[in-house]
Amino acid sequence: MLSRLRHPLVPVAVTILFTIPWLWVFQAYGGYGAVHPGKNITPVVAVVVAGLGILGASFILAWAAETAEKDVPQAFAIAVLAVLAVAPEYAVDALYAWEAGQGSMKAANLAVANMTGANRILIGLGWAGIALFSIYRATRSPDSAVEKRDGLLADAVSLDRGISLEITFLLAATAFAFLVPLGGGIGPLDTLVLVGLYVLYLVVIVRGEVEASEAHGSVPTYFQDFSKLGRVVVVLTGFVFSGAVIFTAVHPFAEGLEQVGLRYGVPEFFMIQWLAPLASESPELIVVAYLVNKARSTAGFNALISSKLNQWTLLIGTLAVVYSISLGSVGTLPFDGKQAAEIWITAAQSLFAIAILTNFSISAREALLLLGLFASQVLAEFYLVQTYPEATATALSITVLYAYTLLYLVLASVVFVRRRQSVQRLLRRTIQDIREALTVRGEQGQPDHAD
Repeated sequence: MLSRLRHPLVPVAVTILFTIPWLWVFQAYGGYGAVHPGKNITPVVAVVVAGLGILGASFILAWAAETAEKDVPQAFAIAVLAVLAVAPEYAVDALYAWEAGQGSMKAANLAVANMTGANRILIGLGWAGIALFSIYRATRSPDSAVEKRDGLLADAVSLDRGISLEITFLLAATAFAFLVPLGGGIGPLDTLVLVGLYVLYLVVIVRGEVEASEAHGSVPTYFQDFSKLGRVVVVLTGFVFSGAVIFTAVHPFAEGLEQVGLRYGVPEFFMIQWLAPLASESPELIVVAYLVNKARSTAGFNALISSKLNQWTLLIGTLAVVYSISLGSVGTLPFDGKQAAEIWITAAQSLFAIAILTNFSISAREALLLLGLFASQVLAEFYLVQTYPEATATALSITVLYAYTLLYLVLASVVFVRRRQSVQRLLRRTIQDIREALTVRGEQGQPDHAD
């Protein structure tokens, strides 16, 4: 009996059970867009049911990605995982961009606010939180990715140097993002450059070598022993099922949280920028926490960095596309001065975070600094919107954003100067990886994927 309970399909069955309440609610109330917390379902029930669905789907998504690593480059499998995990964020932003195309300036600002909030959460909570969790977990269970160092909060998570490609592309996207507000909005040129960067990145990683698959635990290992056709079926089914559950559940989950927040006097705009993105980022954070808990800290960080890259390229770039389709012609998604400041602080935070990773590690001290800067800025803005009239709060908020932008830029400059040799090595490695990936391997032959 005990051996049956340890069968790899048992945890799969349990995670599927987590999704059933949401699937029932989804079907009972008429499908996508028909579940409205506060109207036909209570906010608390929406949060619990949709939250459980997201939790179960996140584990299925992680198992599918790990199973896929036997047949495709790990970086590509993680990139697919990252796109699916943050798809809800794309859906929320696309909705606001569409409404902006119908003439709503408020929706245009909300689209940018939601996008910048999601990106800053990914670094301020995601990168920092997972680094601290990895280091904490290593005190209880060995993790080869965590390096013990002398000094206060000096222990660090070491990253796979193969992630240099993602870091460099993220650096390029971040450098370009500083220019976006100068055009008065997100336009066709921004789409061309940012989406083009991500397409080039995908071309490089998909042509990478398929590495020997490492042991991932009972569930992925069980599926990896299937025939190649069986693995393809498992992976595609896992991606489609988990993606569908996450995509349909995250909006009611976010709306439920917003309804709860409204009861306690949290301003709508503040919730759209911070609470809704936190809900939509939850699948990604769950997946990464799962990987770290399996002592796969490197893979977890790879997923976070890949998520940041696709959000900082595809998400920004596709906003202008959705806006133009809604508008009926090629146009530029407009935003006000407050959102311009939000983009600049988001780019500055990204630059500082990239500077930290140039030596392929992040210490507890650096993670706490990222977390502290993020949290203090959010709390400062929350204090302003709760204390002052809207116009005054907005003006003061812009000042706070510029101050933190300057602080991030100063810190990034200091780190880049100190680690200039690491930056040079990073760039050389990236150039080498791109050349190898884009070179036709006719002389060497294609990798053998046979079982």
